[in-house]
Amino acid sequence: MRGRAWEVRLFPFSFEEFLRHHGLQVPEPPFLLSAEEKTRLQAALLQYLEVGGFPEAQGVQPADRFQLLADYVDVAILRDVIERHEVANVTSLRWMVRHLLGIPGGHFSVEKFHRTLKSQGLAVSRDTLHEFLRYLEDCFLVRVTWVEADSERRRMVNPRKVQPVDPGLIPVYDRSGKANQGHALETVVRVELERRRAEIHYVKTREGYEVDMLARWPKGREELIQVAADLTDPETLQREVRALQAAGKENPRAKKTLVTLTPEAVDPLPEDVHLQDAAFWLLHPGEDRPGHPLSGESSTPGSFWTEPSA
Repeated sequence: MRGRAWEVRLFPFSFEEFLRHHGLQVPEPPFLLSAEEKTRLQAALLQYLEVGGFPEAQGVQPADRFQLLADYVDVAILRDVIERHEVANVTSLRWMVRHLLGIPGGHFSVEKFHRTLKSQGLAVSRDTLHEFLRYLEDCFLVRVTWVEADSERRRMVNPRKVQPVDPGLIPVYDRSGKANQGHALETVVRVELERRRAEIHYVKTREGYEVDMLARWPKGREELIQVAADLTDPETLQREVRALQAAGKENPRAKKTLVTLTPEAVDPLPEDVHLQDAAFWLLHPGEDRPGHPLSGESSTPGSFWTEPSA
């Protein structure tokens, strides 16, 4: 059967699947909802960003959910990495896992991490760390995003952005004690783009501005996507728009999109910047997304206006 395999990727629940799992009606475009309906949809999205999309984590108390997800990570490390690849330096691998899951959406440099391990007395080669990162991506524990670059050298020397495969993992490993809605939202947007079969990079402009994602689809469509959970601060809005416009000059074919939880707080934007409510963006099929896997089922499995399970 060599050469005849067809890879099918299974992700944790998308936001649409999360709603269906909890028996909630999935609204369809053009999303003509009342203010109360929008509020309830936003509440469901906030719960999704907190709980994540692993089926067994739904309806579980936080302490039990954290333990369950930590066990998932341990199983992935043991079976999918250590046993499969016969990893000998388990200590360094575990350091990397804790580091990556503790900086969702952050930049990761193998060179810097190698120096950190060396300072702790852990001997490991840079090549081994590169292999560890590849193993962790292959086992679907993290998703790695490379910088958009016109040369392989620039691509290699820039740090990668690393996110967990599910937002539910973020509070398990984050020790800052802060709300991480921004990191969680960027994570679900990143994974949703991969679910829609986009090729994804992040953009670093010549002026030093950064855009979270540049998505390209097989049909040729391109989209620059900036994710910001809260845009009520005018300075934050200005910074995000400035980065999009700078990246747009270097990628003139790309549509410029700003995804947020607070679209109602945003003043009029430049005509070339498209504002997207995060809940609606996650539910919109998009012209390049494969058909709904549940399209044959009823669109009203339950009342949407029932609160999701705790």
